[in-house]
Amino acid sequence: MKKRVSLALAALVAAAALTACGGSGASETETTAGTQAETTAGGAAQESETAAEETTAEEAAPADLEAIIVGASPAPHAEILEVAKPILAEKGYDLQIKEYTDYVQPNNALEAGELDANYFQHLPYLESFNEQFGTKLASAAAIHYEPFGIYAGKAASLEELADGASVAVPNDVTNEARALALLEAQGLITLKEGAGLEATKNDIAENPKNLQITEIEAAQLPRILPDVDIAVINGNYAIEAGLKVSDALAVEDTDSIGATTYCNVIAVQEGNENSDKIKALVEALTSDEVKTFIEETYEGSVVPLF
Repeated sequence: MKKRVSLALAALVAAAALTACGGSGASETETTAGTQAETTAGGAAQESETAAEETTAEEAAPADLEAIIVGASPAPHAEILEVAKPILAEKGYDLQIKEYTDYVQPNNALEAGELDANYFQHLPYLESFNEQFGTKLASAAAIHYEPFGIYAGKAASLEELADGASVAVPNDVTNEARALALLEAQGLITLKEGAGLEATKNDIAENPKNLQITEIEAAQLPRILPDVDIAVINGNYAIEAGLKVSDALAVEDTDSIGATTYCNVIAVQEGNENSDKIKALVEALTSDEVKTFIEETYEGSVVPLF
């Protein structure tokens, strides 16, 4: 009897041992399989990420298109260039737009060869910049002009301007002369004979309302508008600030010095005016698509010259 019990106990111990070993073996197999699966999945994910990066790089720099790098002010110039971008792609060019918020850096970058062209300035400013800094930049084409406007700050109208009213104008030479010419056209001041495109407030011959004229950096004019009675603001900065020509107290006439002289141009380094890529850029910017965009979008704040 004892012998039978001992044999039974031995069998139970053996069975338990087999069960334990079996459980342990299954766990190791599952762990190994899991590790292999994770390794495979990780490799696939890495390959997928690499493929995605390659795709993004290809999209960012199309291999079949030649780059044209153009500097521009955010509005309206960069916006207009965006319309020209697909047109240039059809011509085999990848238009890359670099935005600037001042009038000096885009010319310096063009002179340094960092840009193929820039599109932000009118011709008198370009000529003045060359003279002042010794740069050799040239106009490849005139695209549009932006009417200067007199915008209301504290004063509701030009007729209500009080004696000694504060007036803000751009502080760069060509734009200040243009602003003063607009004030003169409204009968607010009279400039000295022959002051021309380089007139400053020192060239004011008559100032019946004793207007206090302050020269301010052009980009800052919309921001200080609430602090002055009126301000004469460049078209592009007025657009960026949400100001419309229809809201202005006075605007340059189509036959004014602004319309006939201050055309916004595509500027390039001298000698590059007729290069293939610049010709393609000008053709795109003077297309019907761009003209329609300008007329429908800016409602007179930007006037195409083609």
